[in-house]
Amino acid sequence: MAKAIHMMVRVLEEARSVAFYSQAFGLSVAQRVDFADFTLIYLSNPEADFEVELTVNKGRTEPYGLGNGYGHLAFVVDNLEAEHARIAGLGYSPKDIKQMTHEGKPFGRFFFIEDPDGYKIEVLEKGGRFK
Repeated sequence: MAKAIHMMVRVLEEARSVAFYSQAFGLSVAQRVDFADFTLIYLSNPEADFEVELTVNKGRTEPYGLGNGYGHLAFVVDNLEAEHARIAGLGYSPKDIKQMTHEGKPFGRFFFIEDPDGYKIEVLEKGGRFK
């Protein structure tokens, strides 16, 4: 069977993006691979095997257009309110906490935040299908 191992996003500034994912989600650099035209930075934490791959194309000075095809990356946390407050305390701007229902029953509690390049990230509270 196939196993999801990482998702990749192109970022403009390596240090700014590494700091964001480290501070907001506890990810650290698992490996940094430098090529002539680009650098790949793999971020992970002990909670999961799944990684976020940052690609920095050398010489790029303009932000990437995200288009309308990108959705979001999602993280799950034990205490949604505490994480929202912690991330806001770091100077980032998480959106308001929302709750979804399906057929009249709670489905998920979450908030969104954007990384320095504008990629949307959903932070969900553990429960139900979100483990």
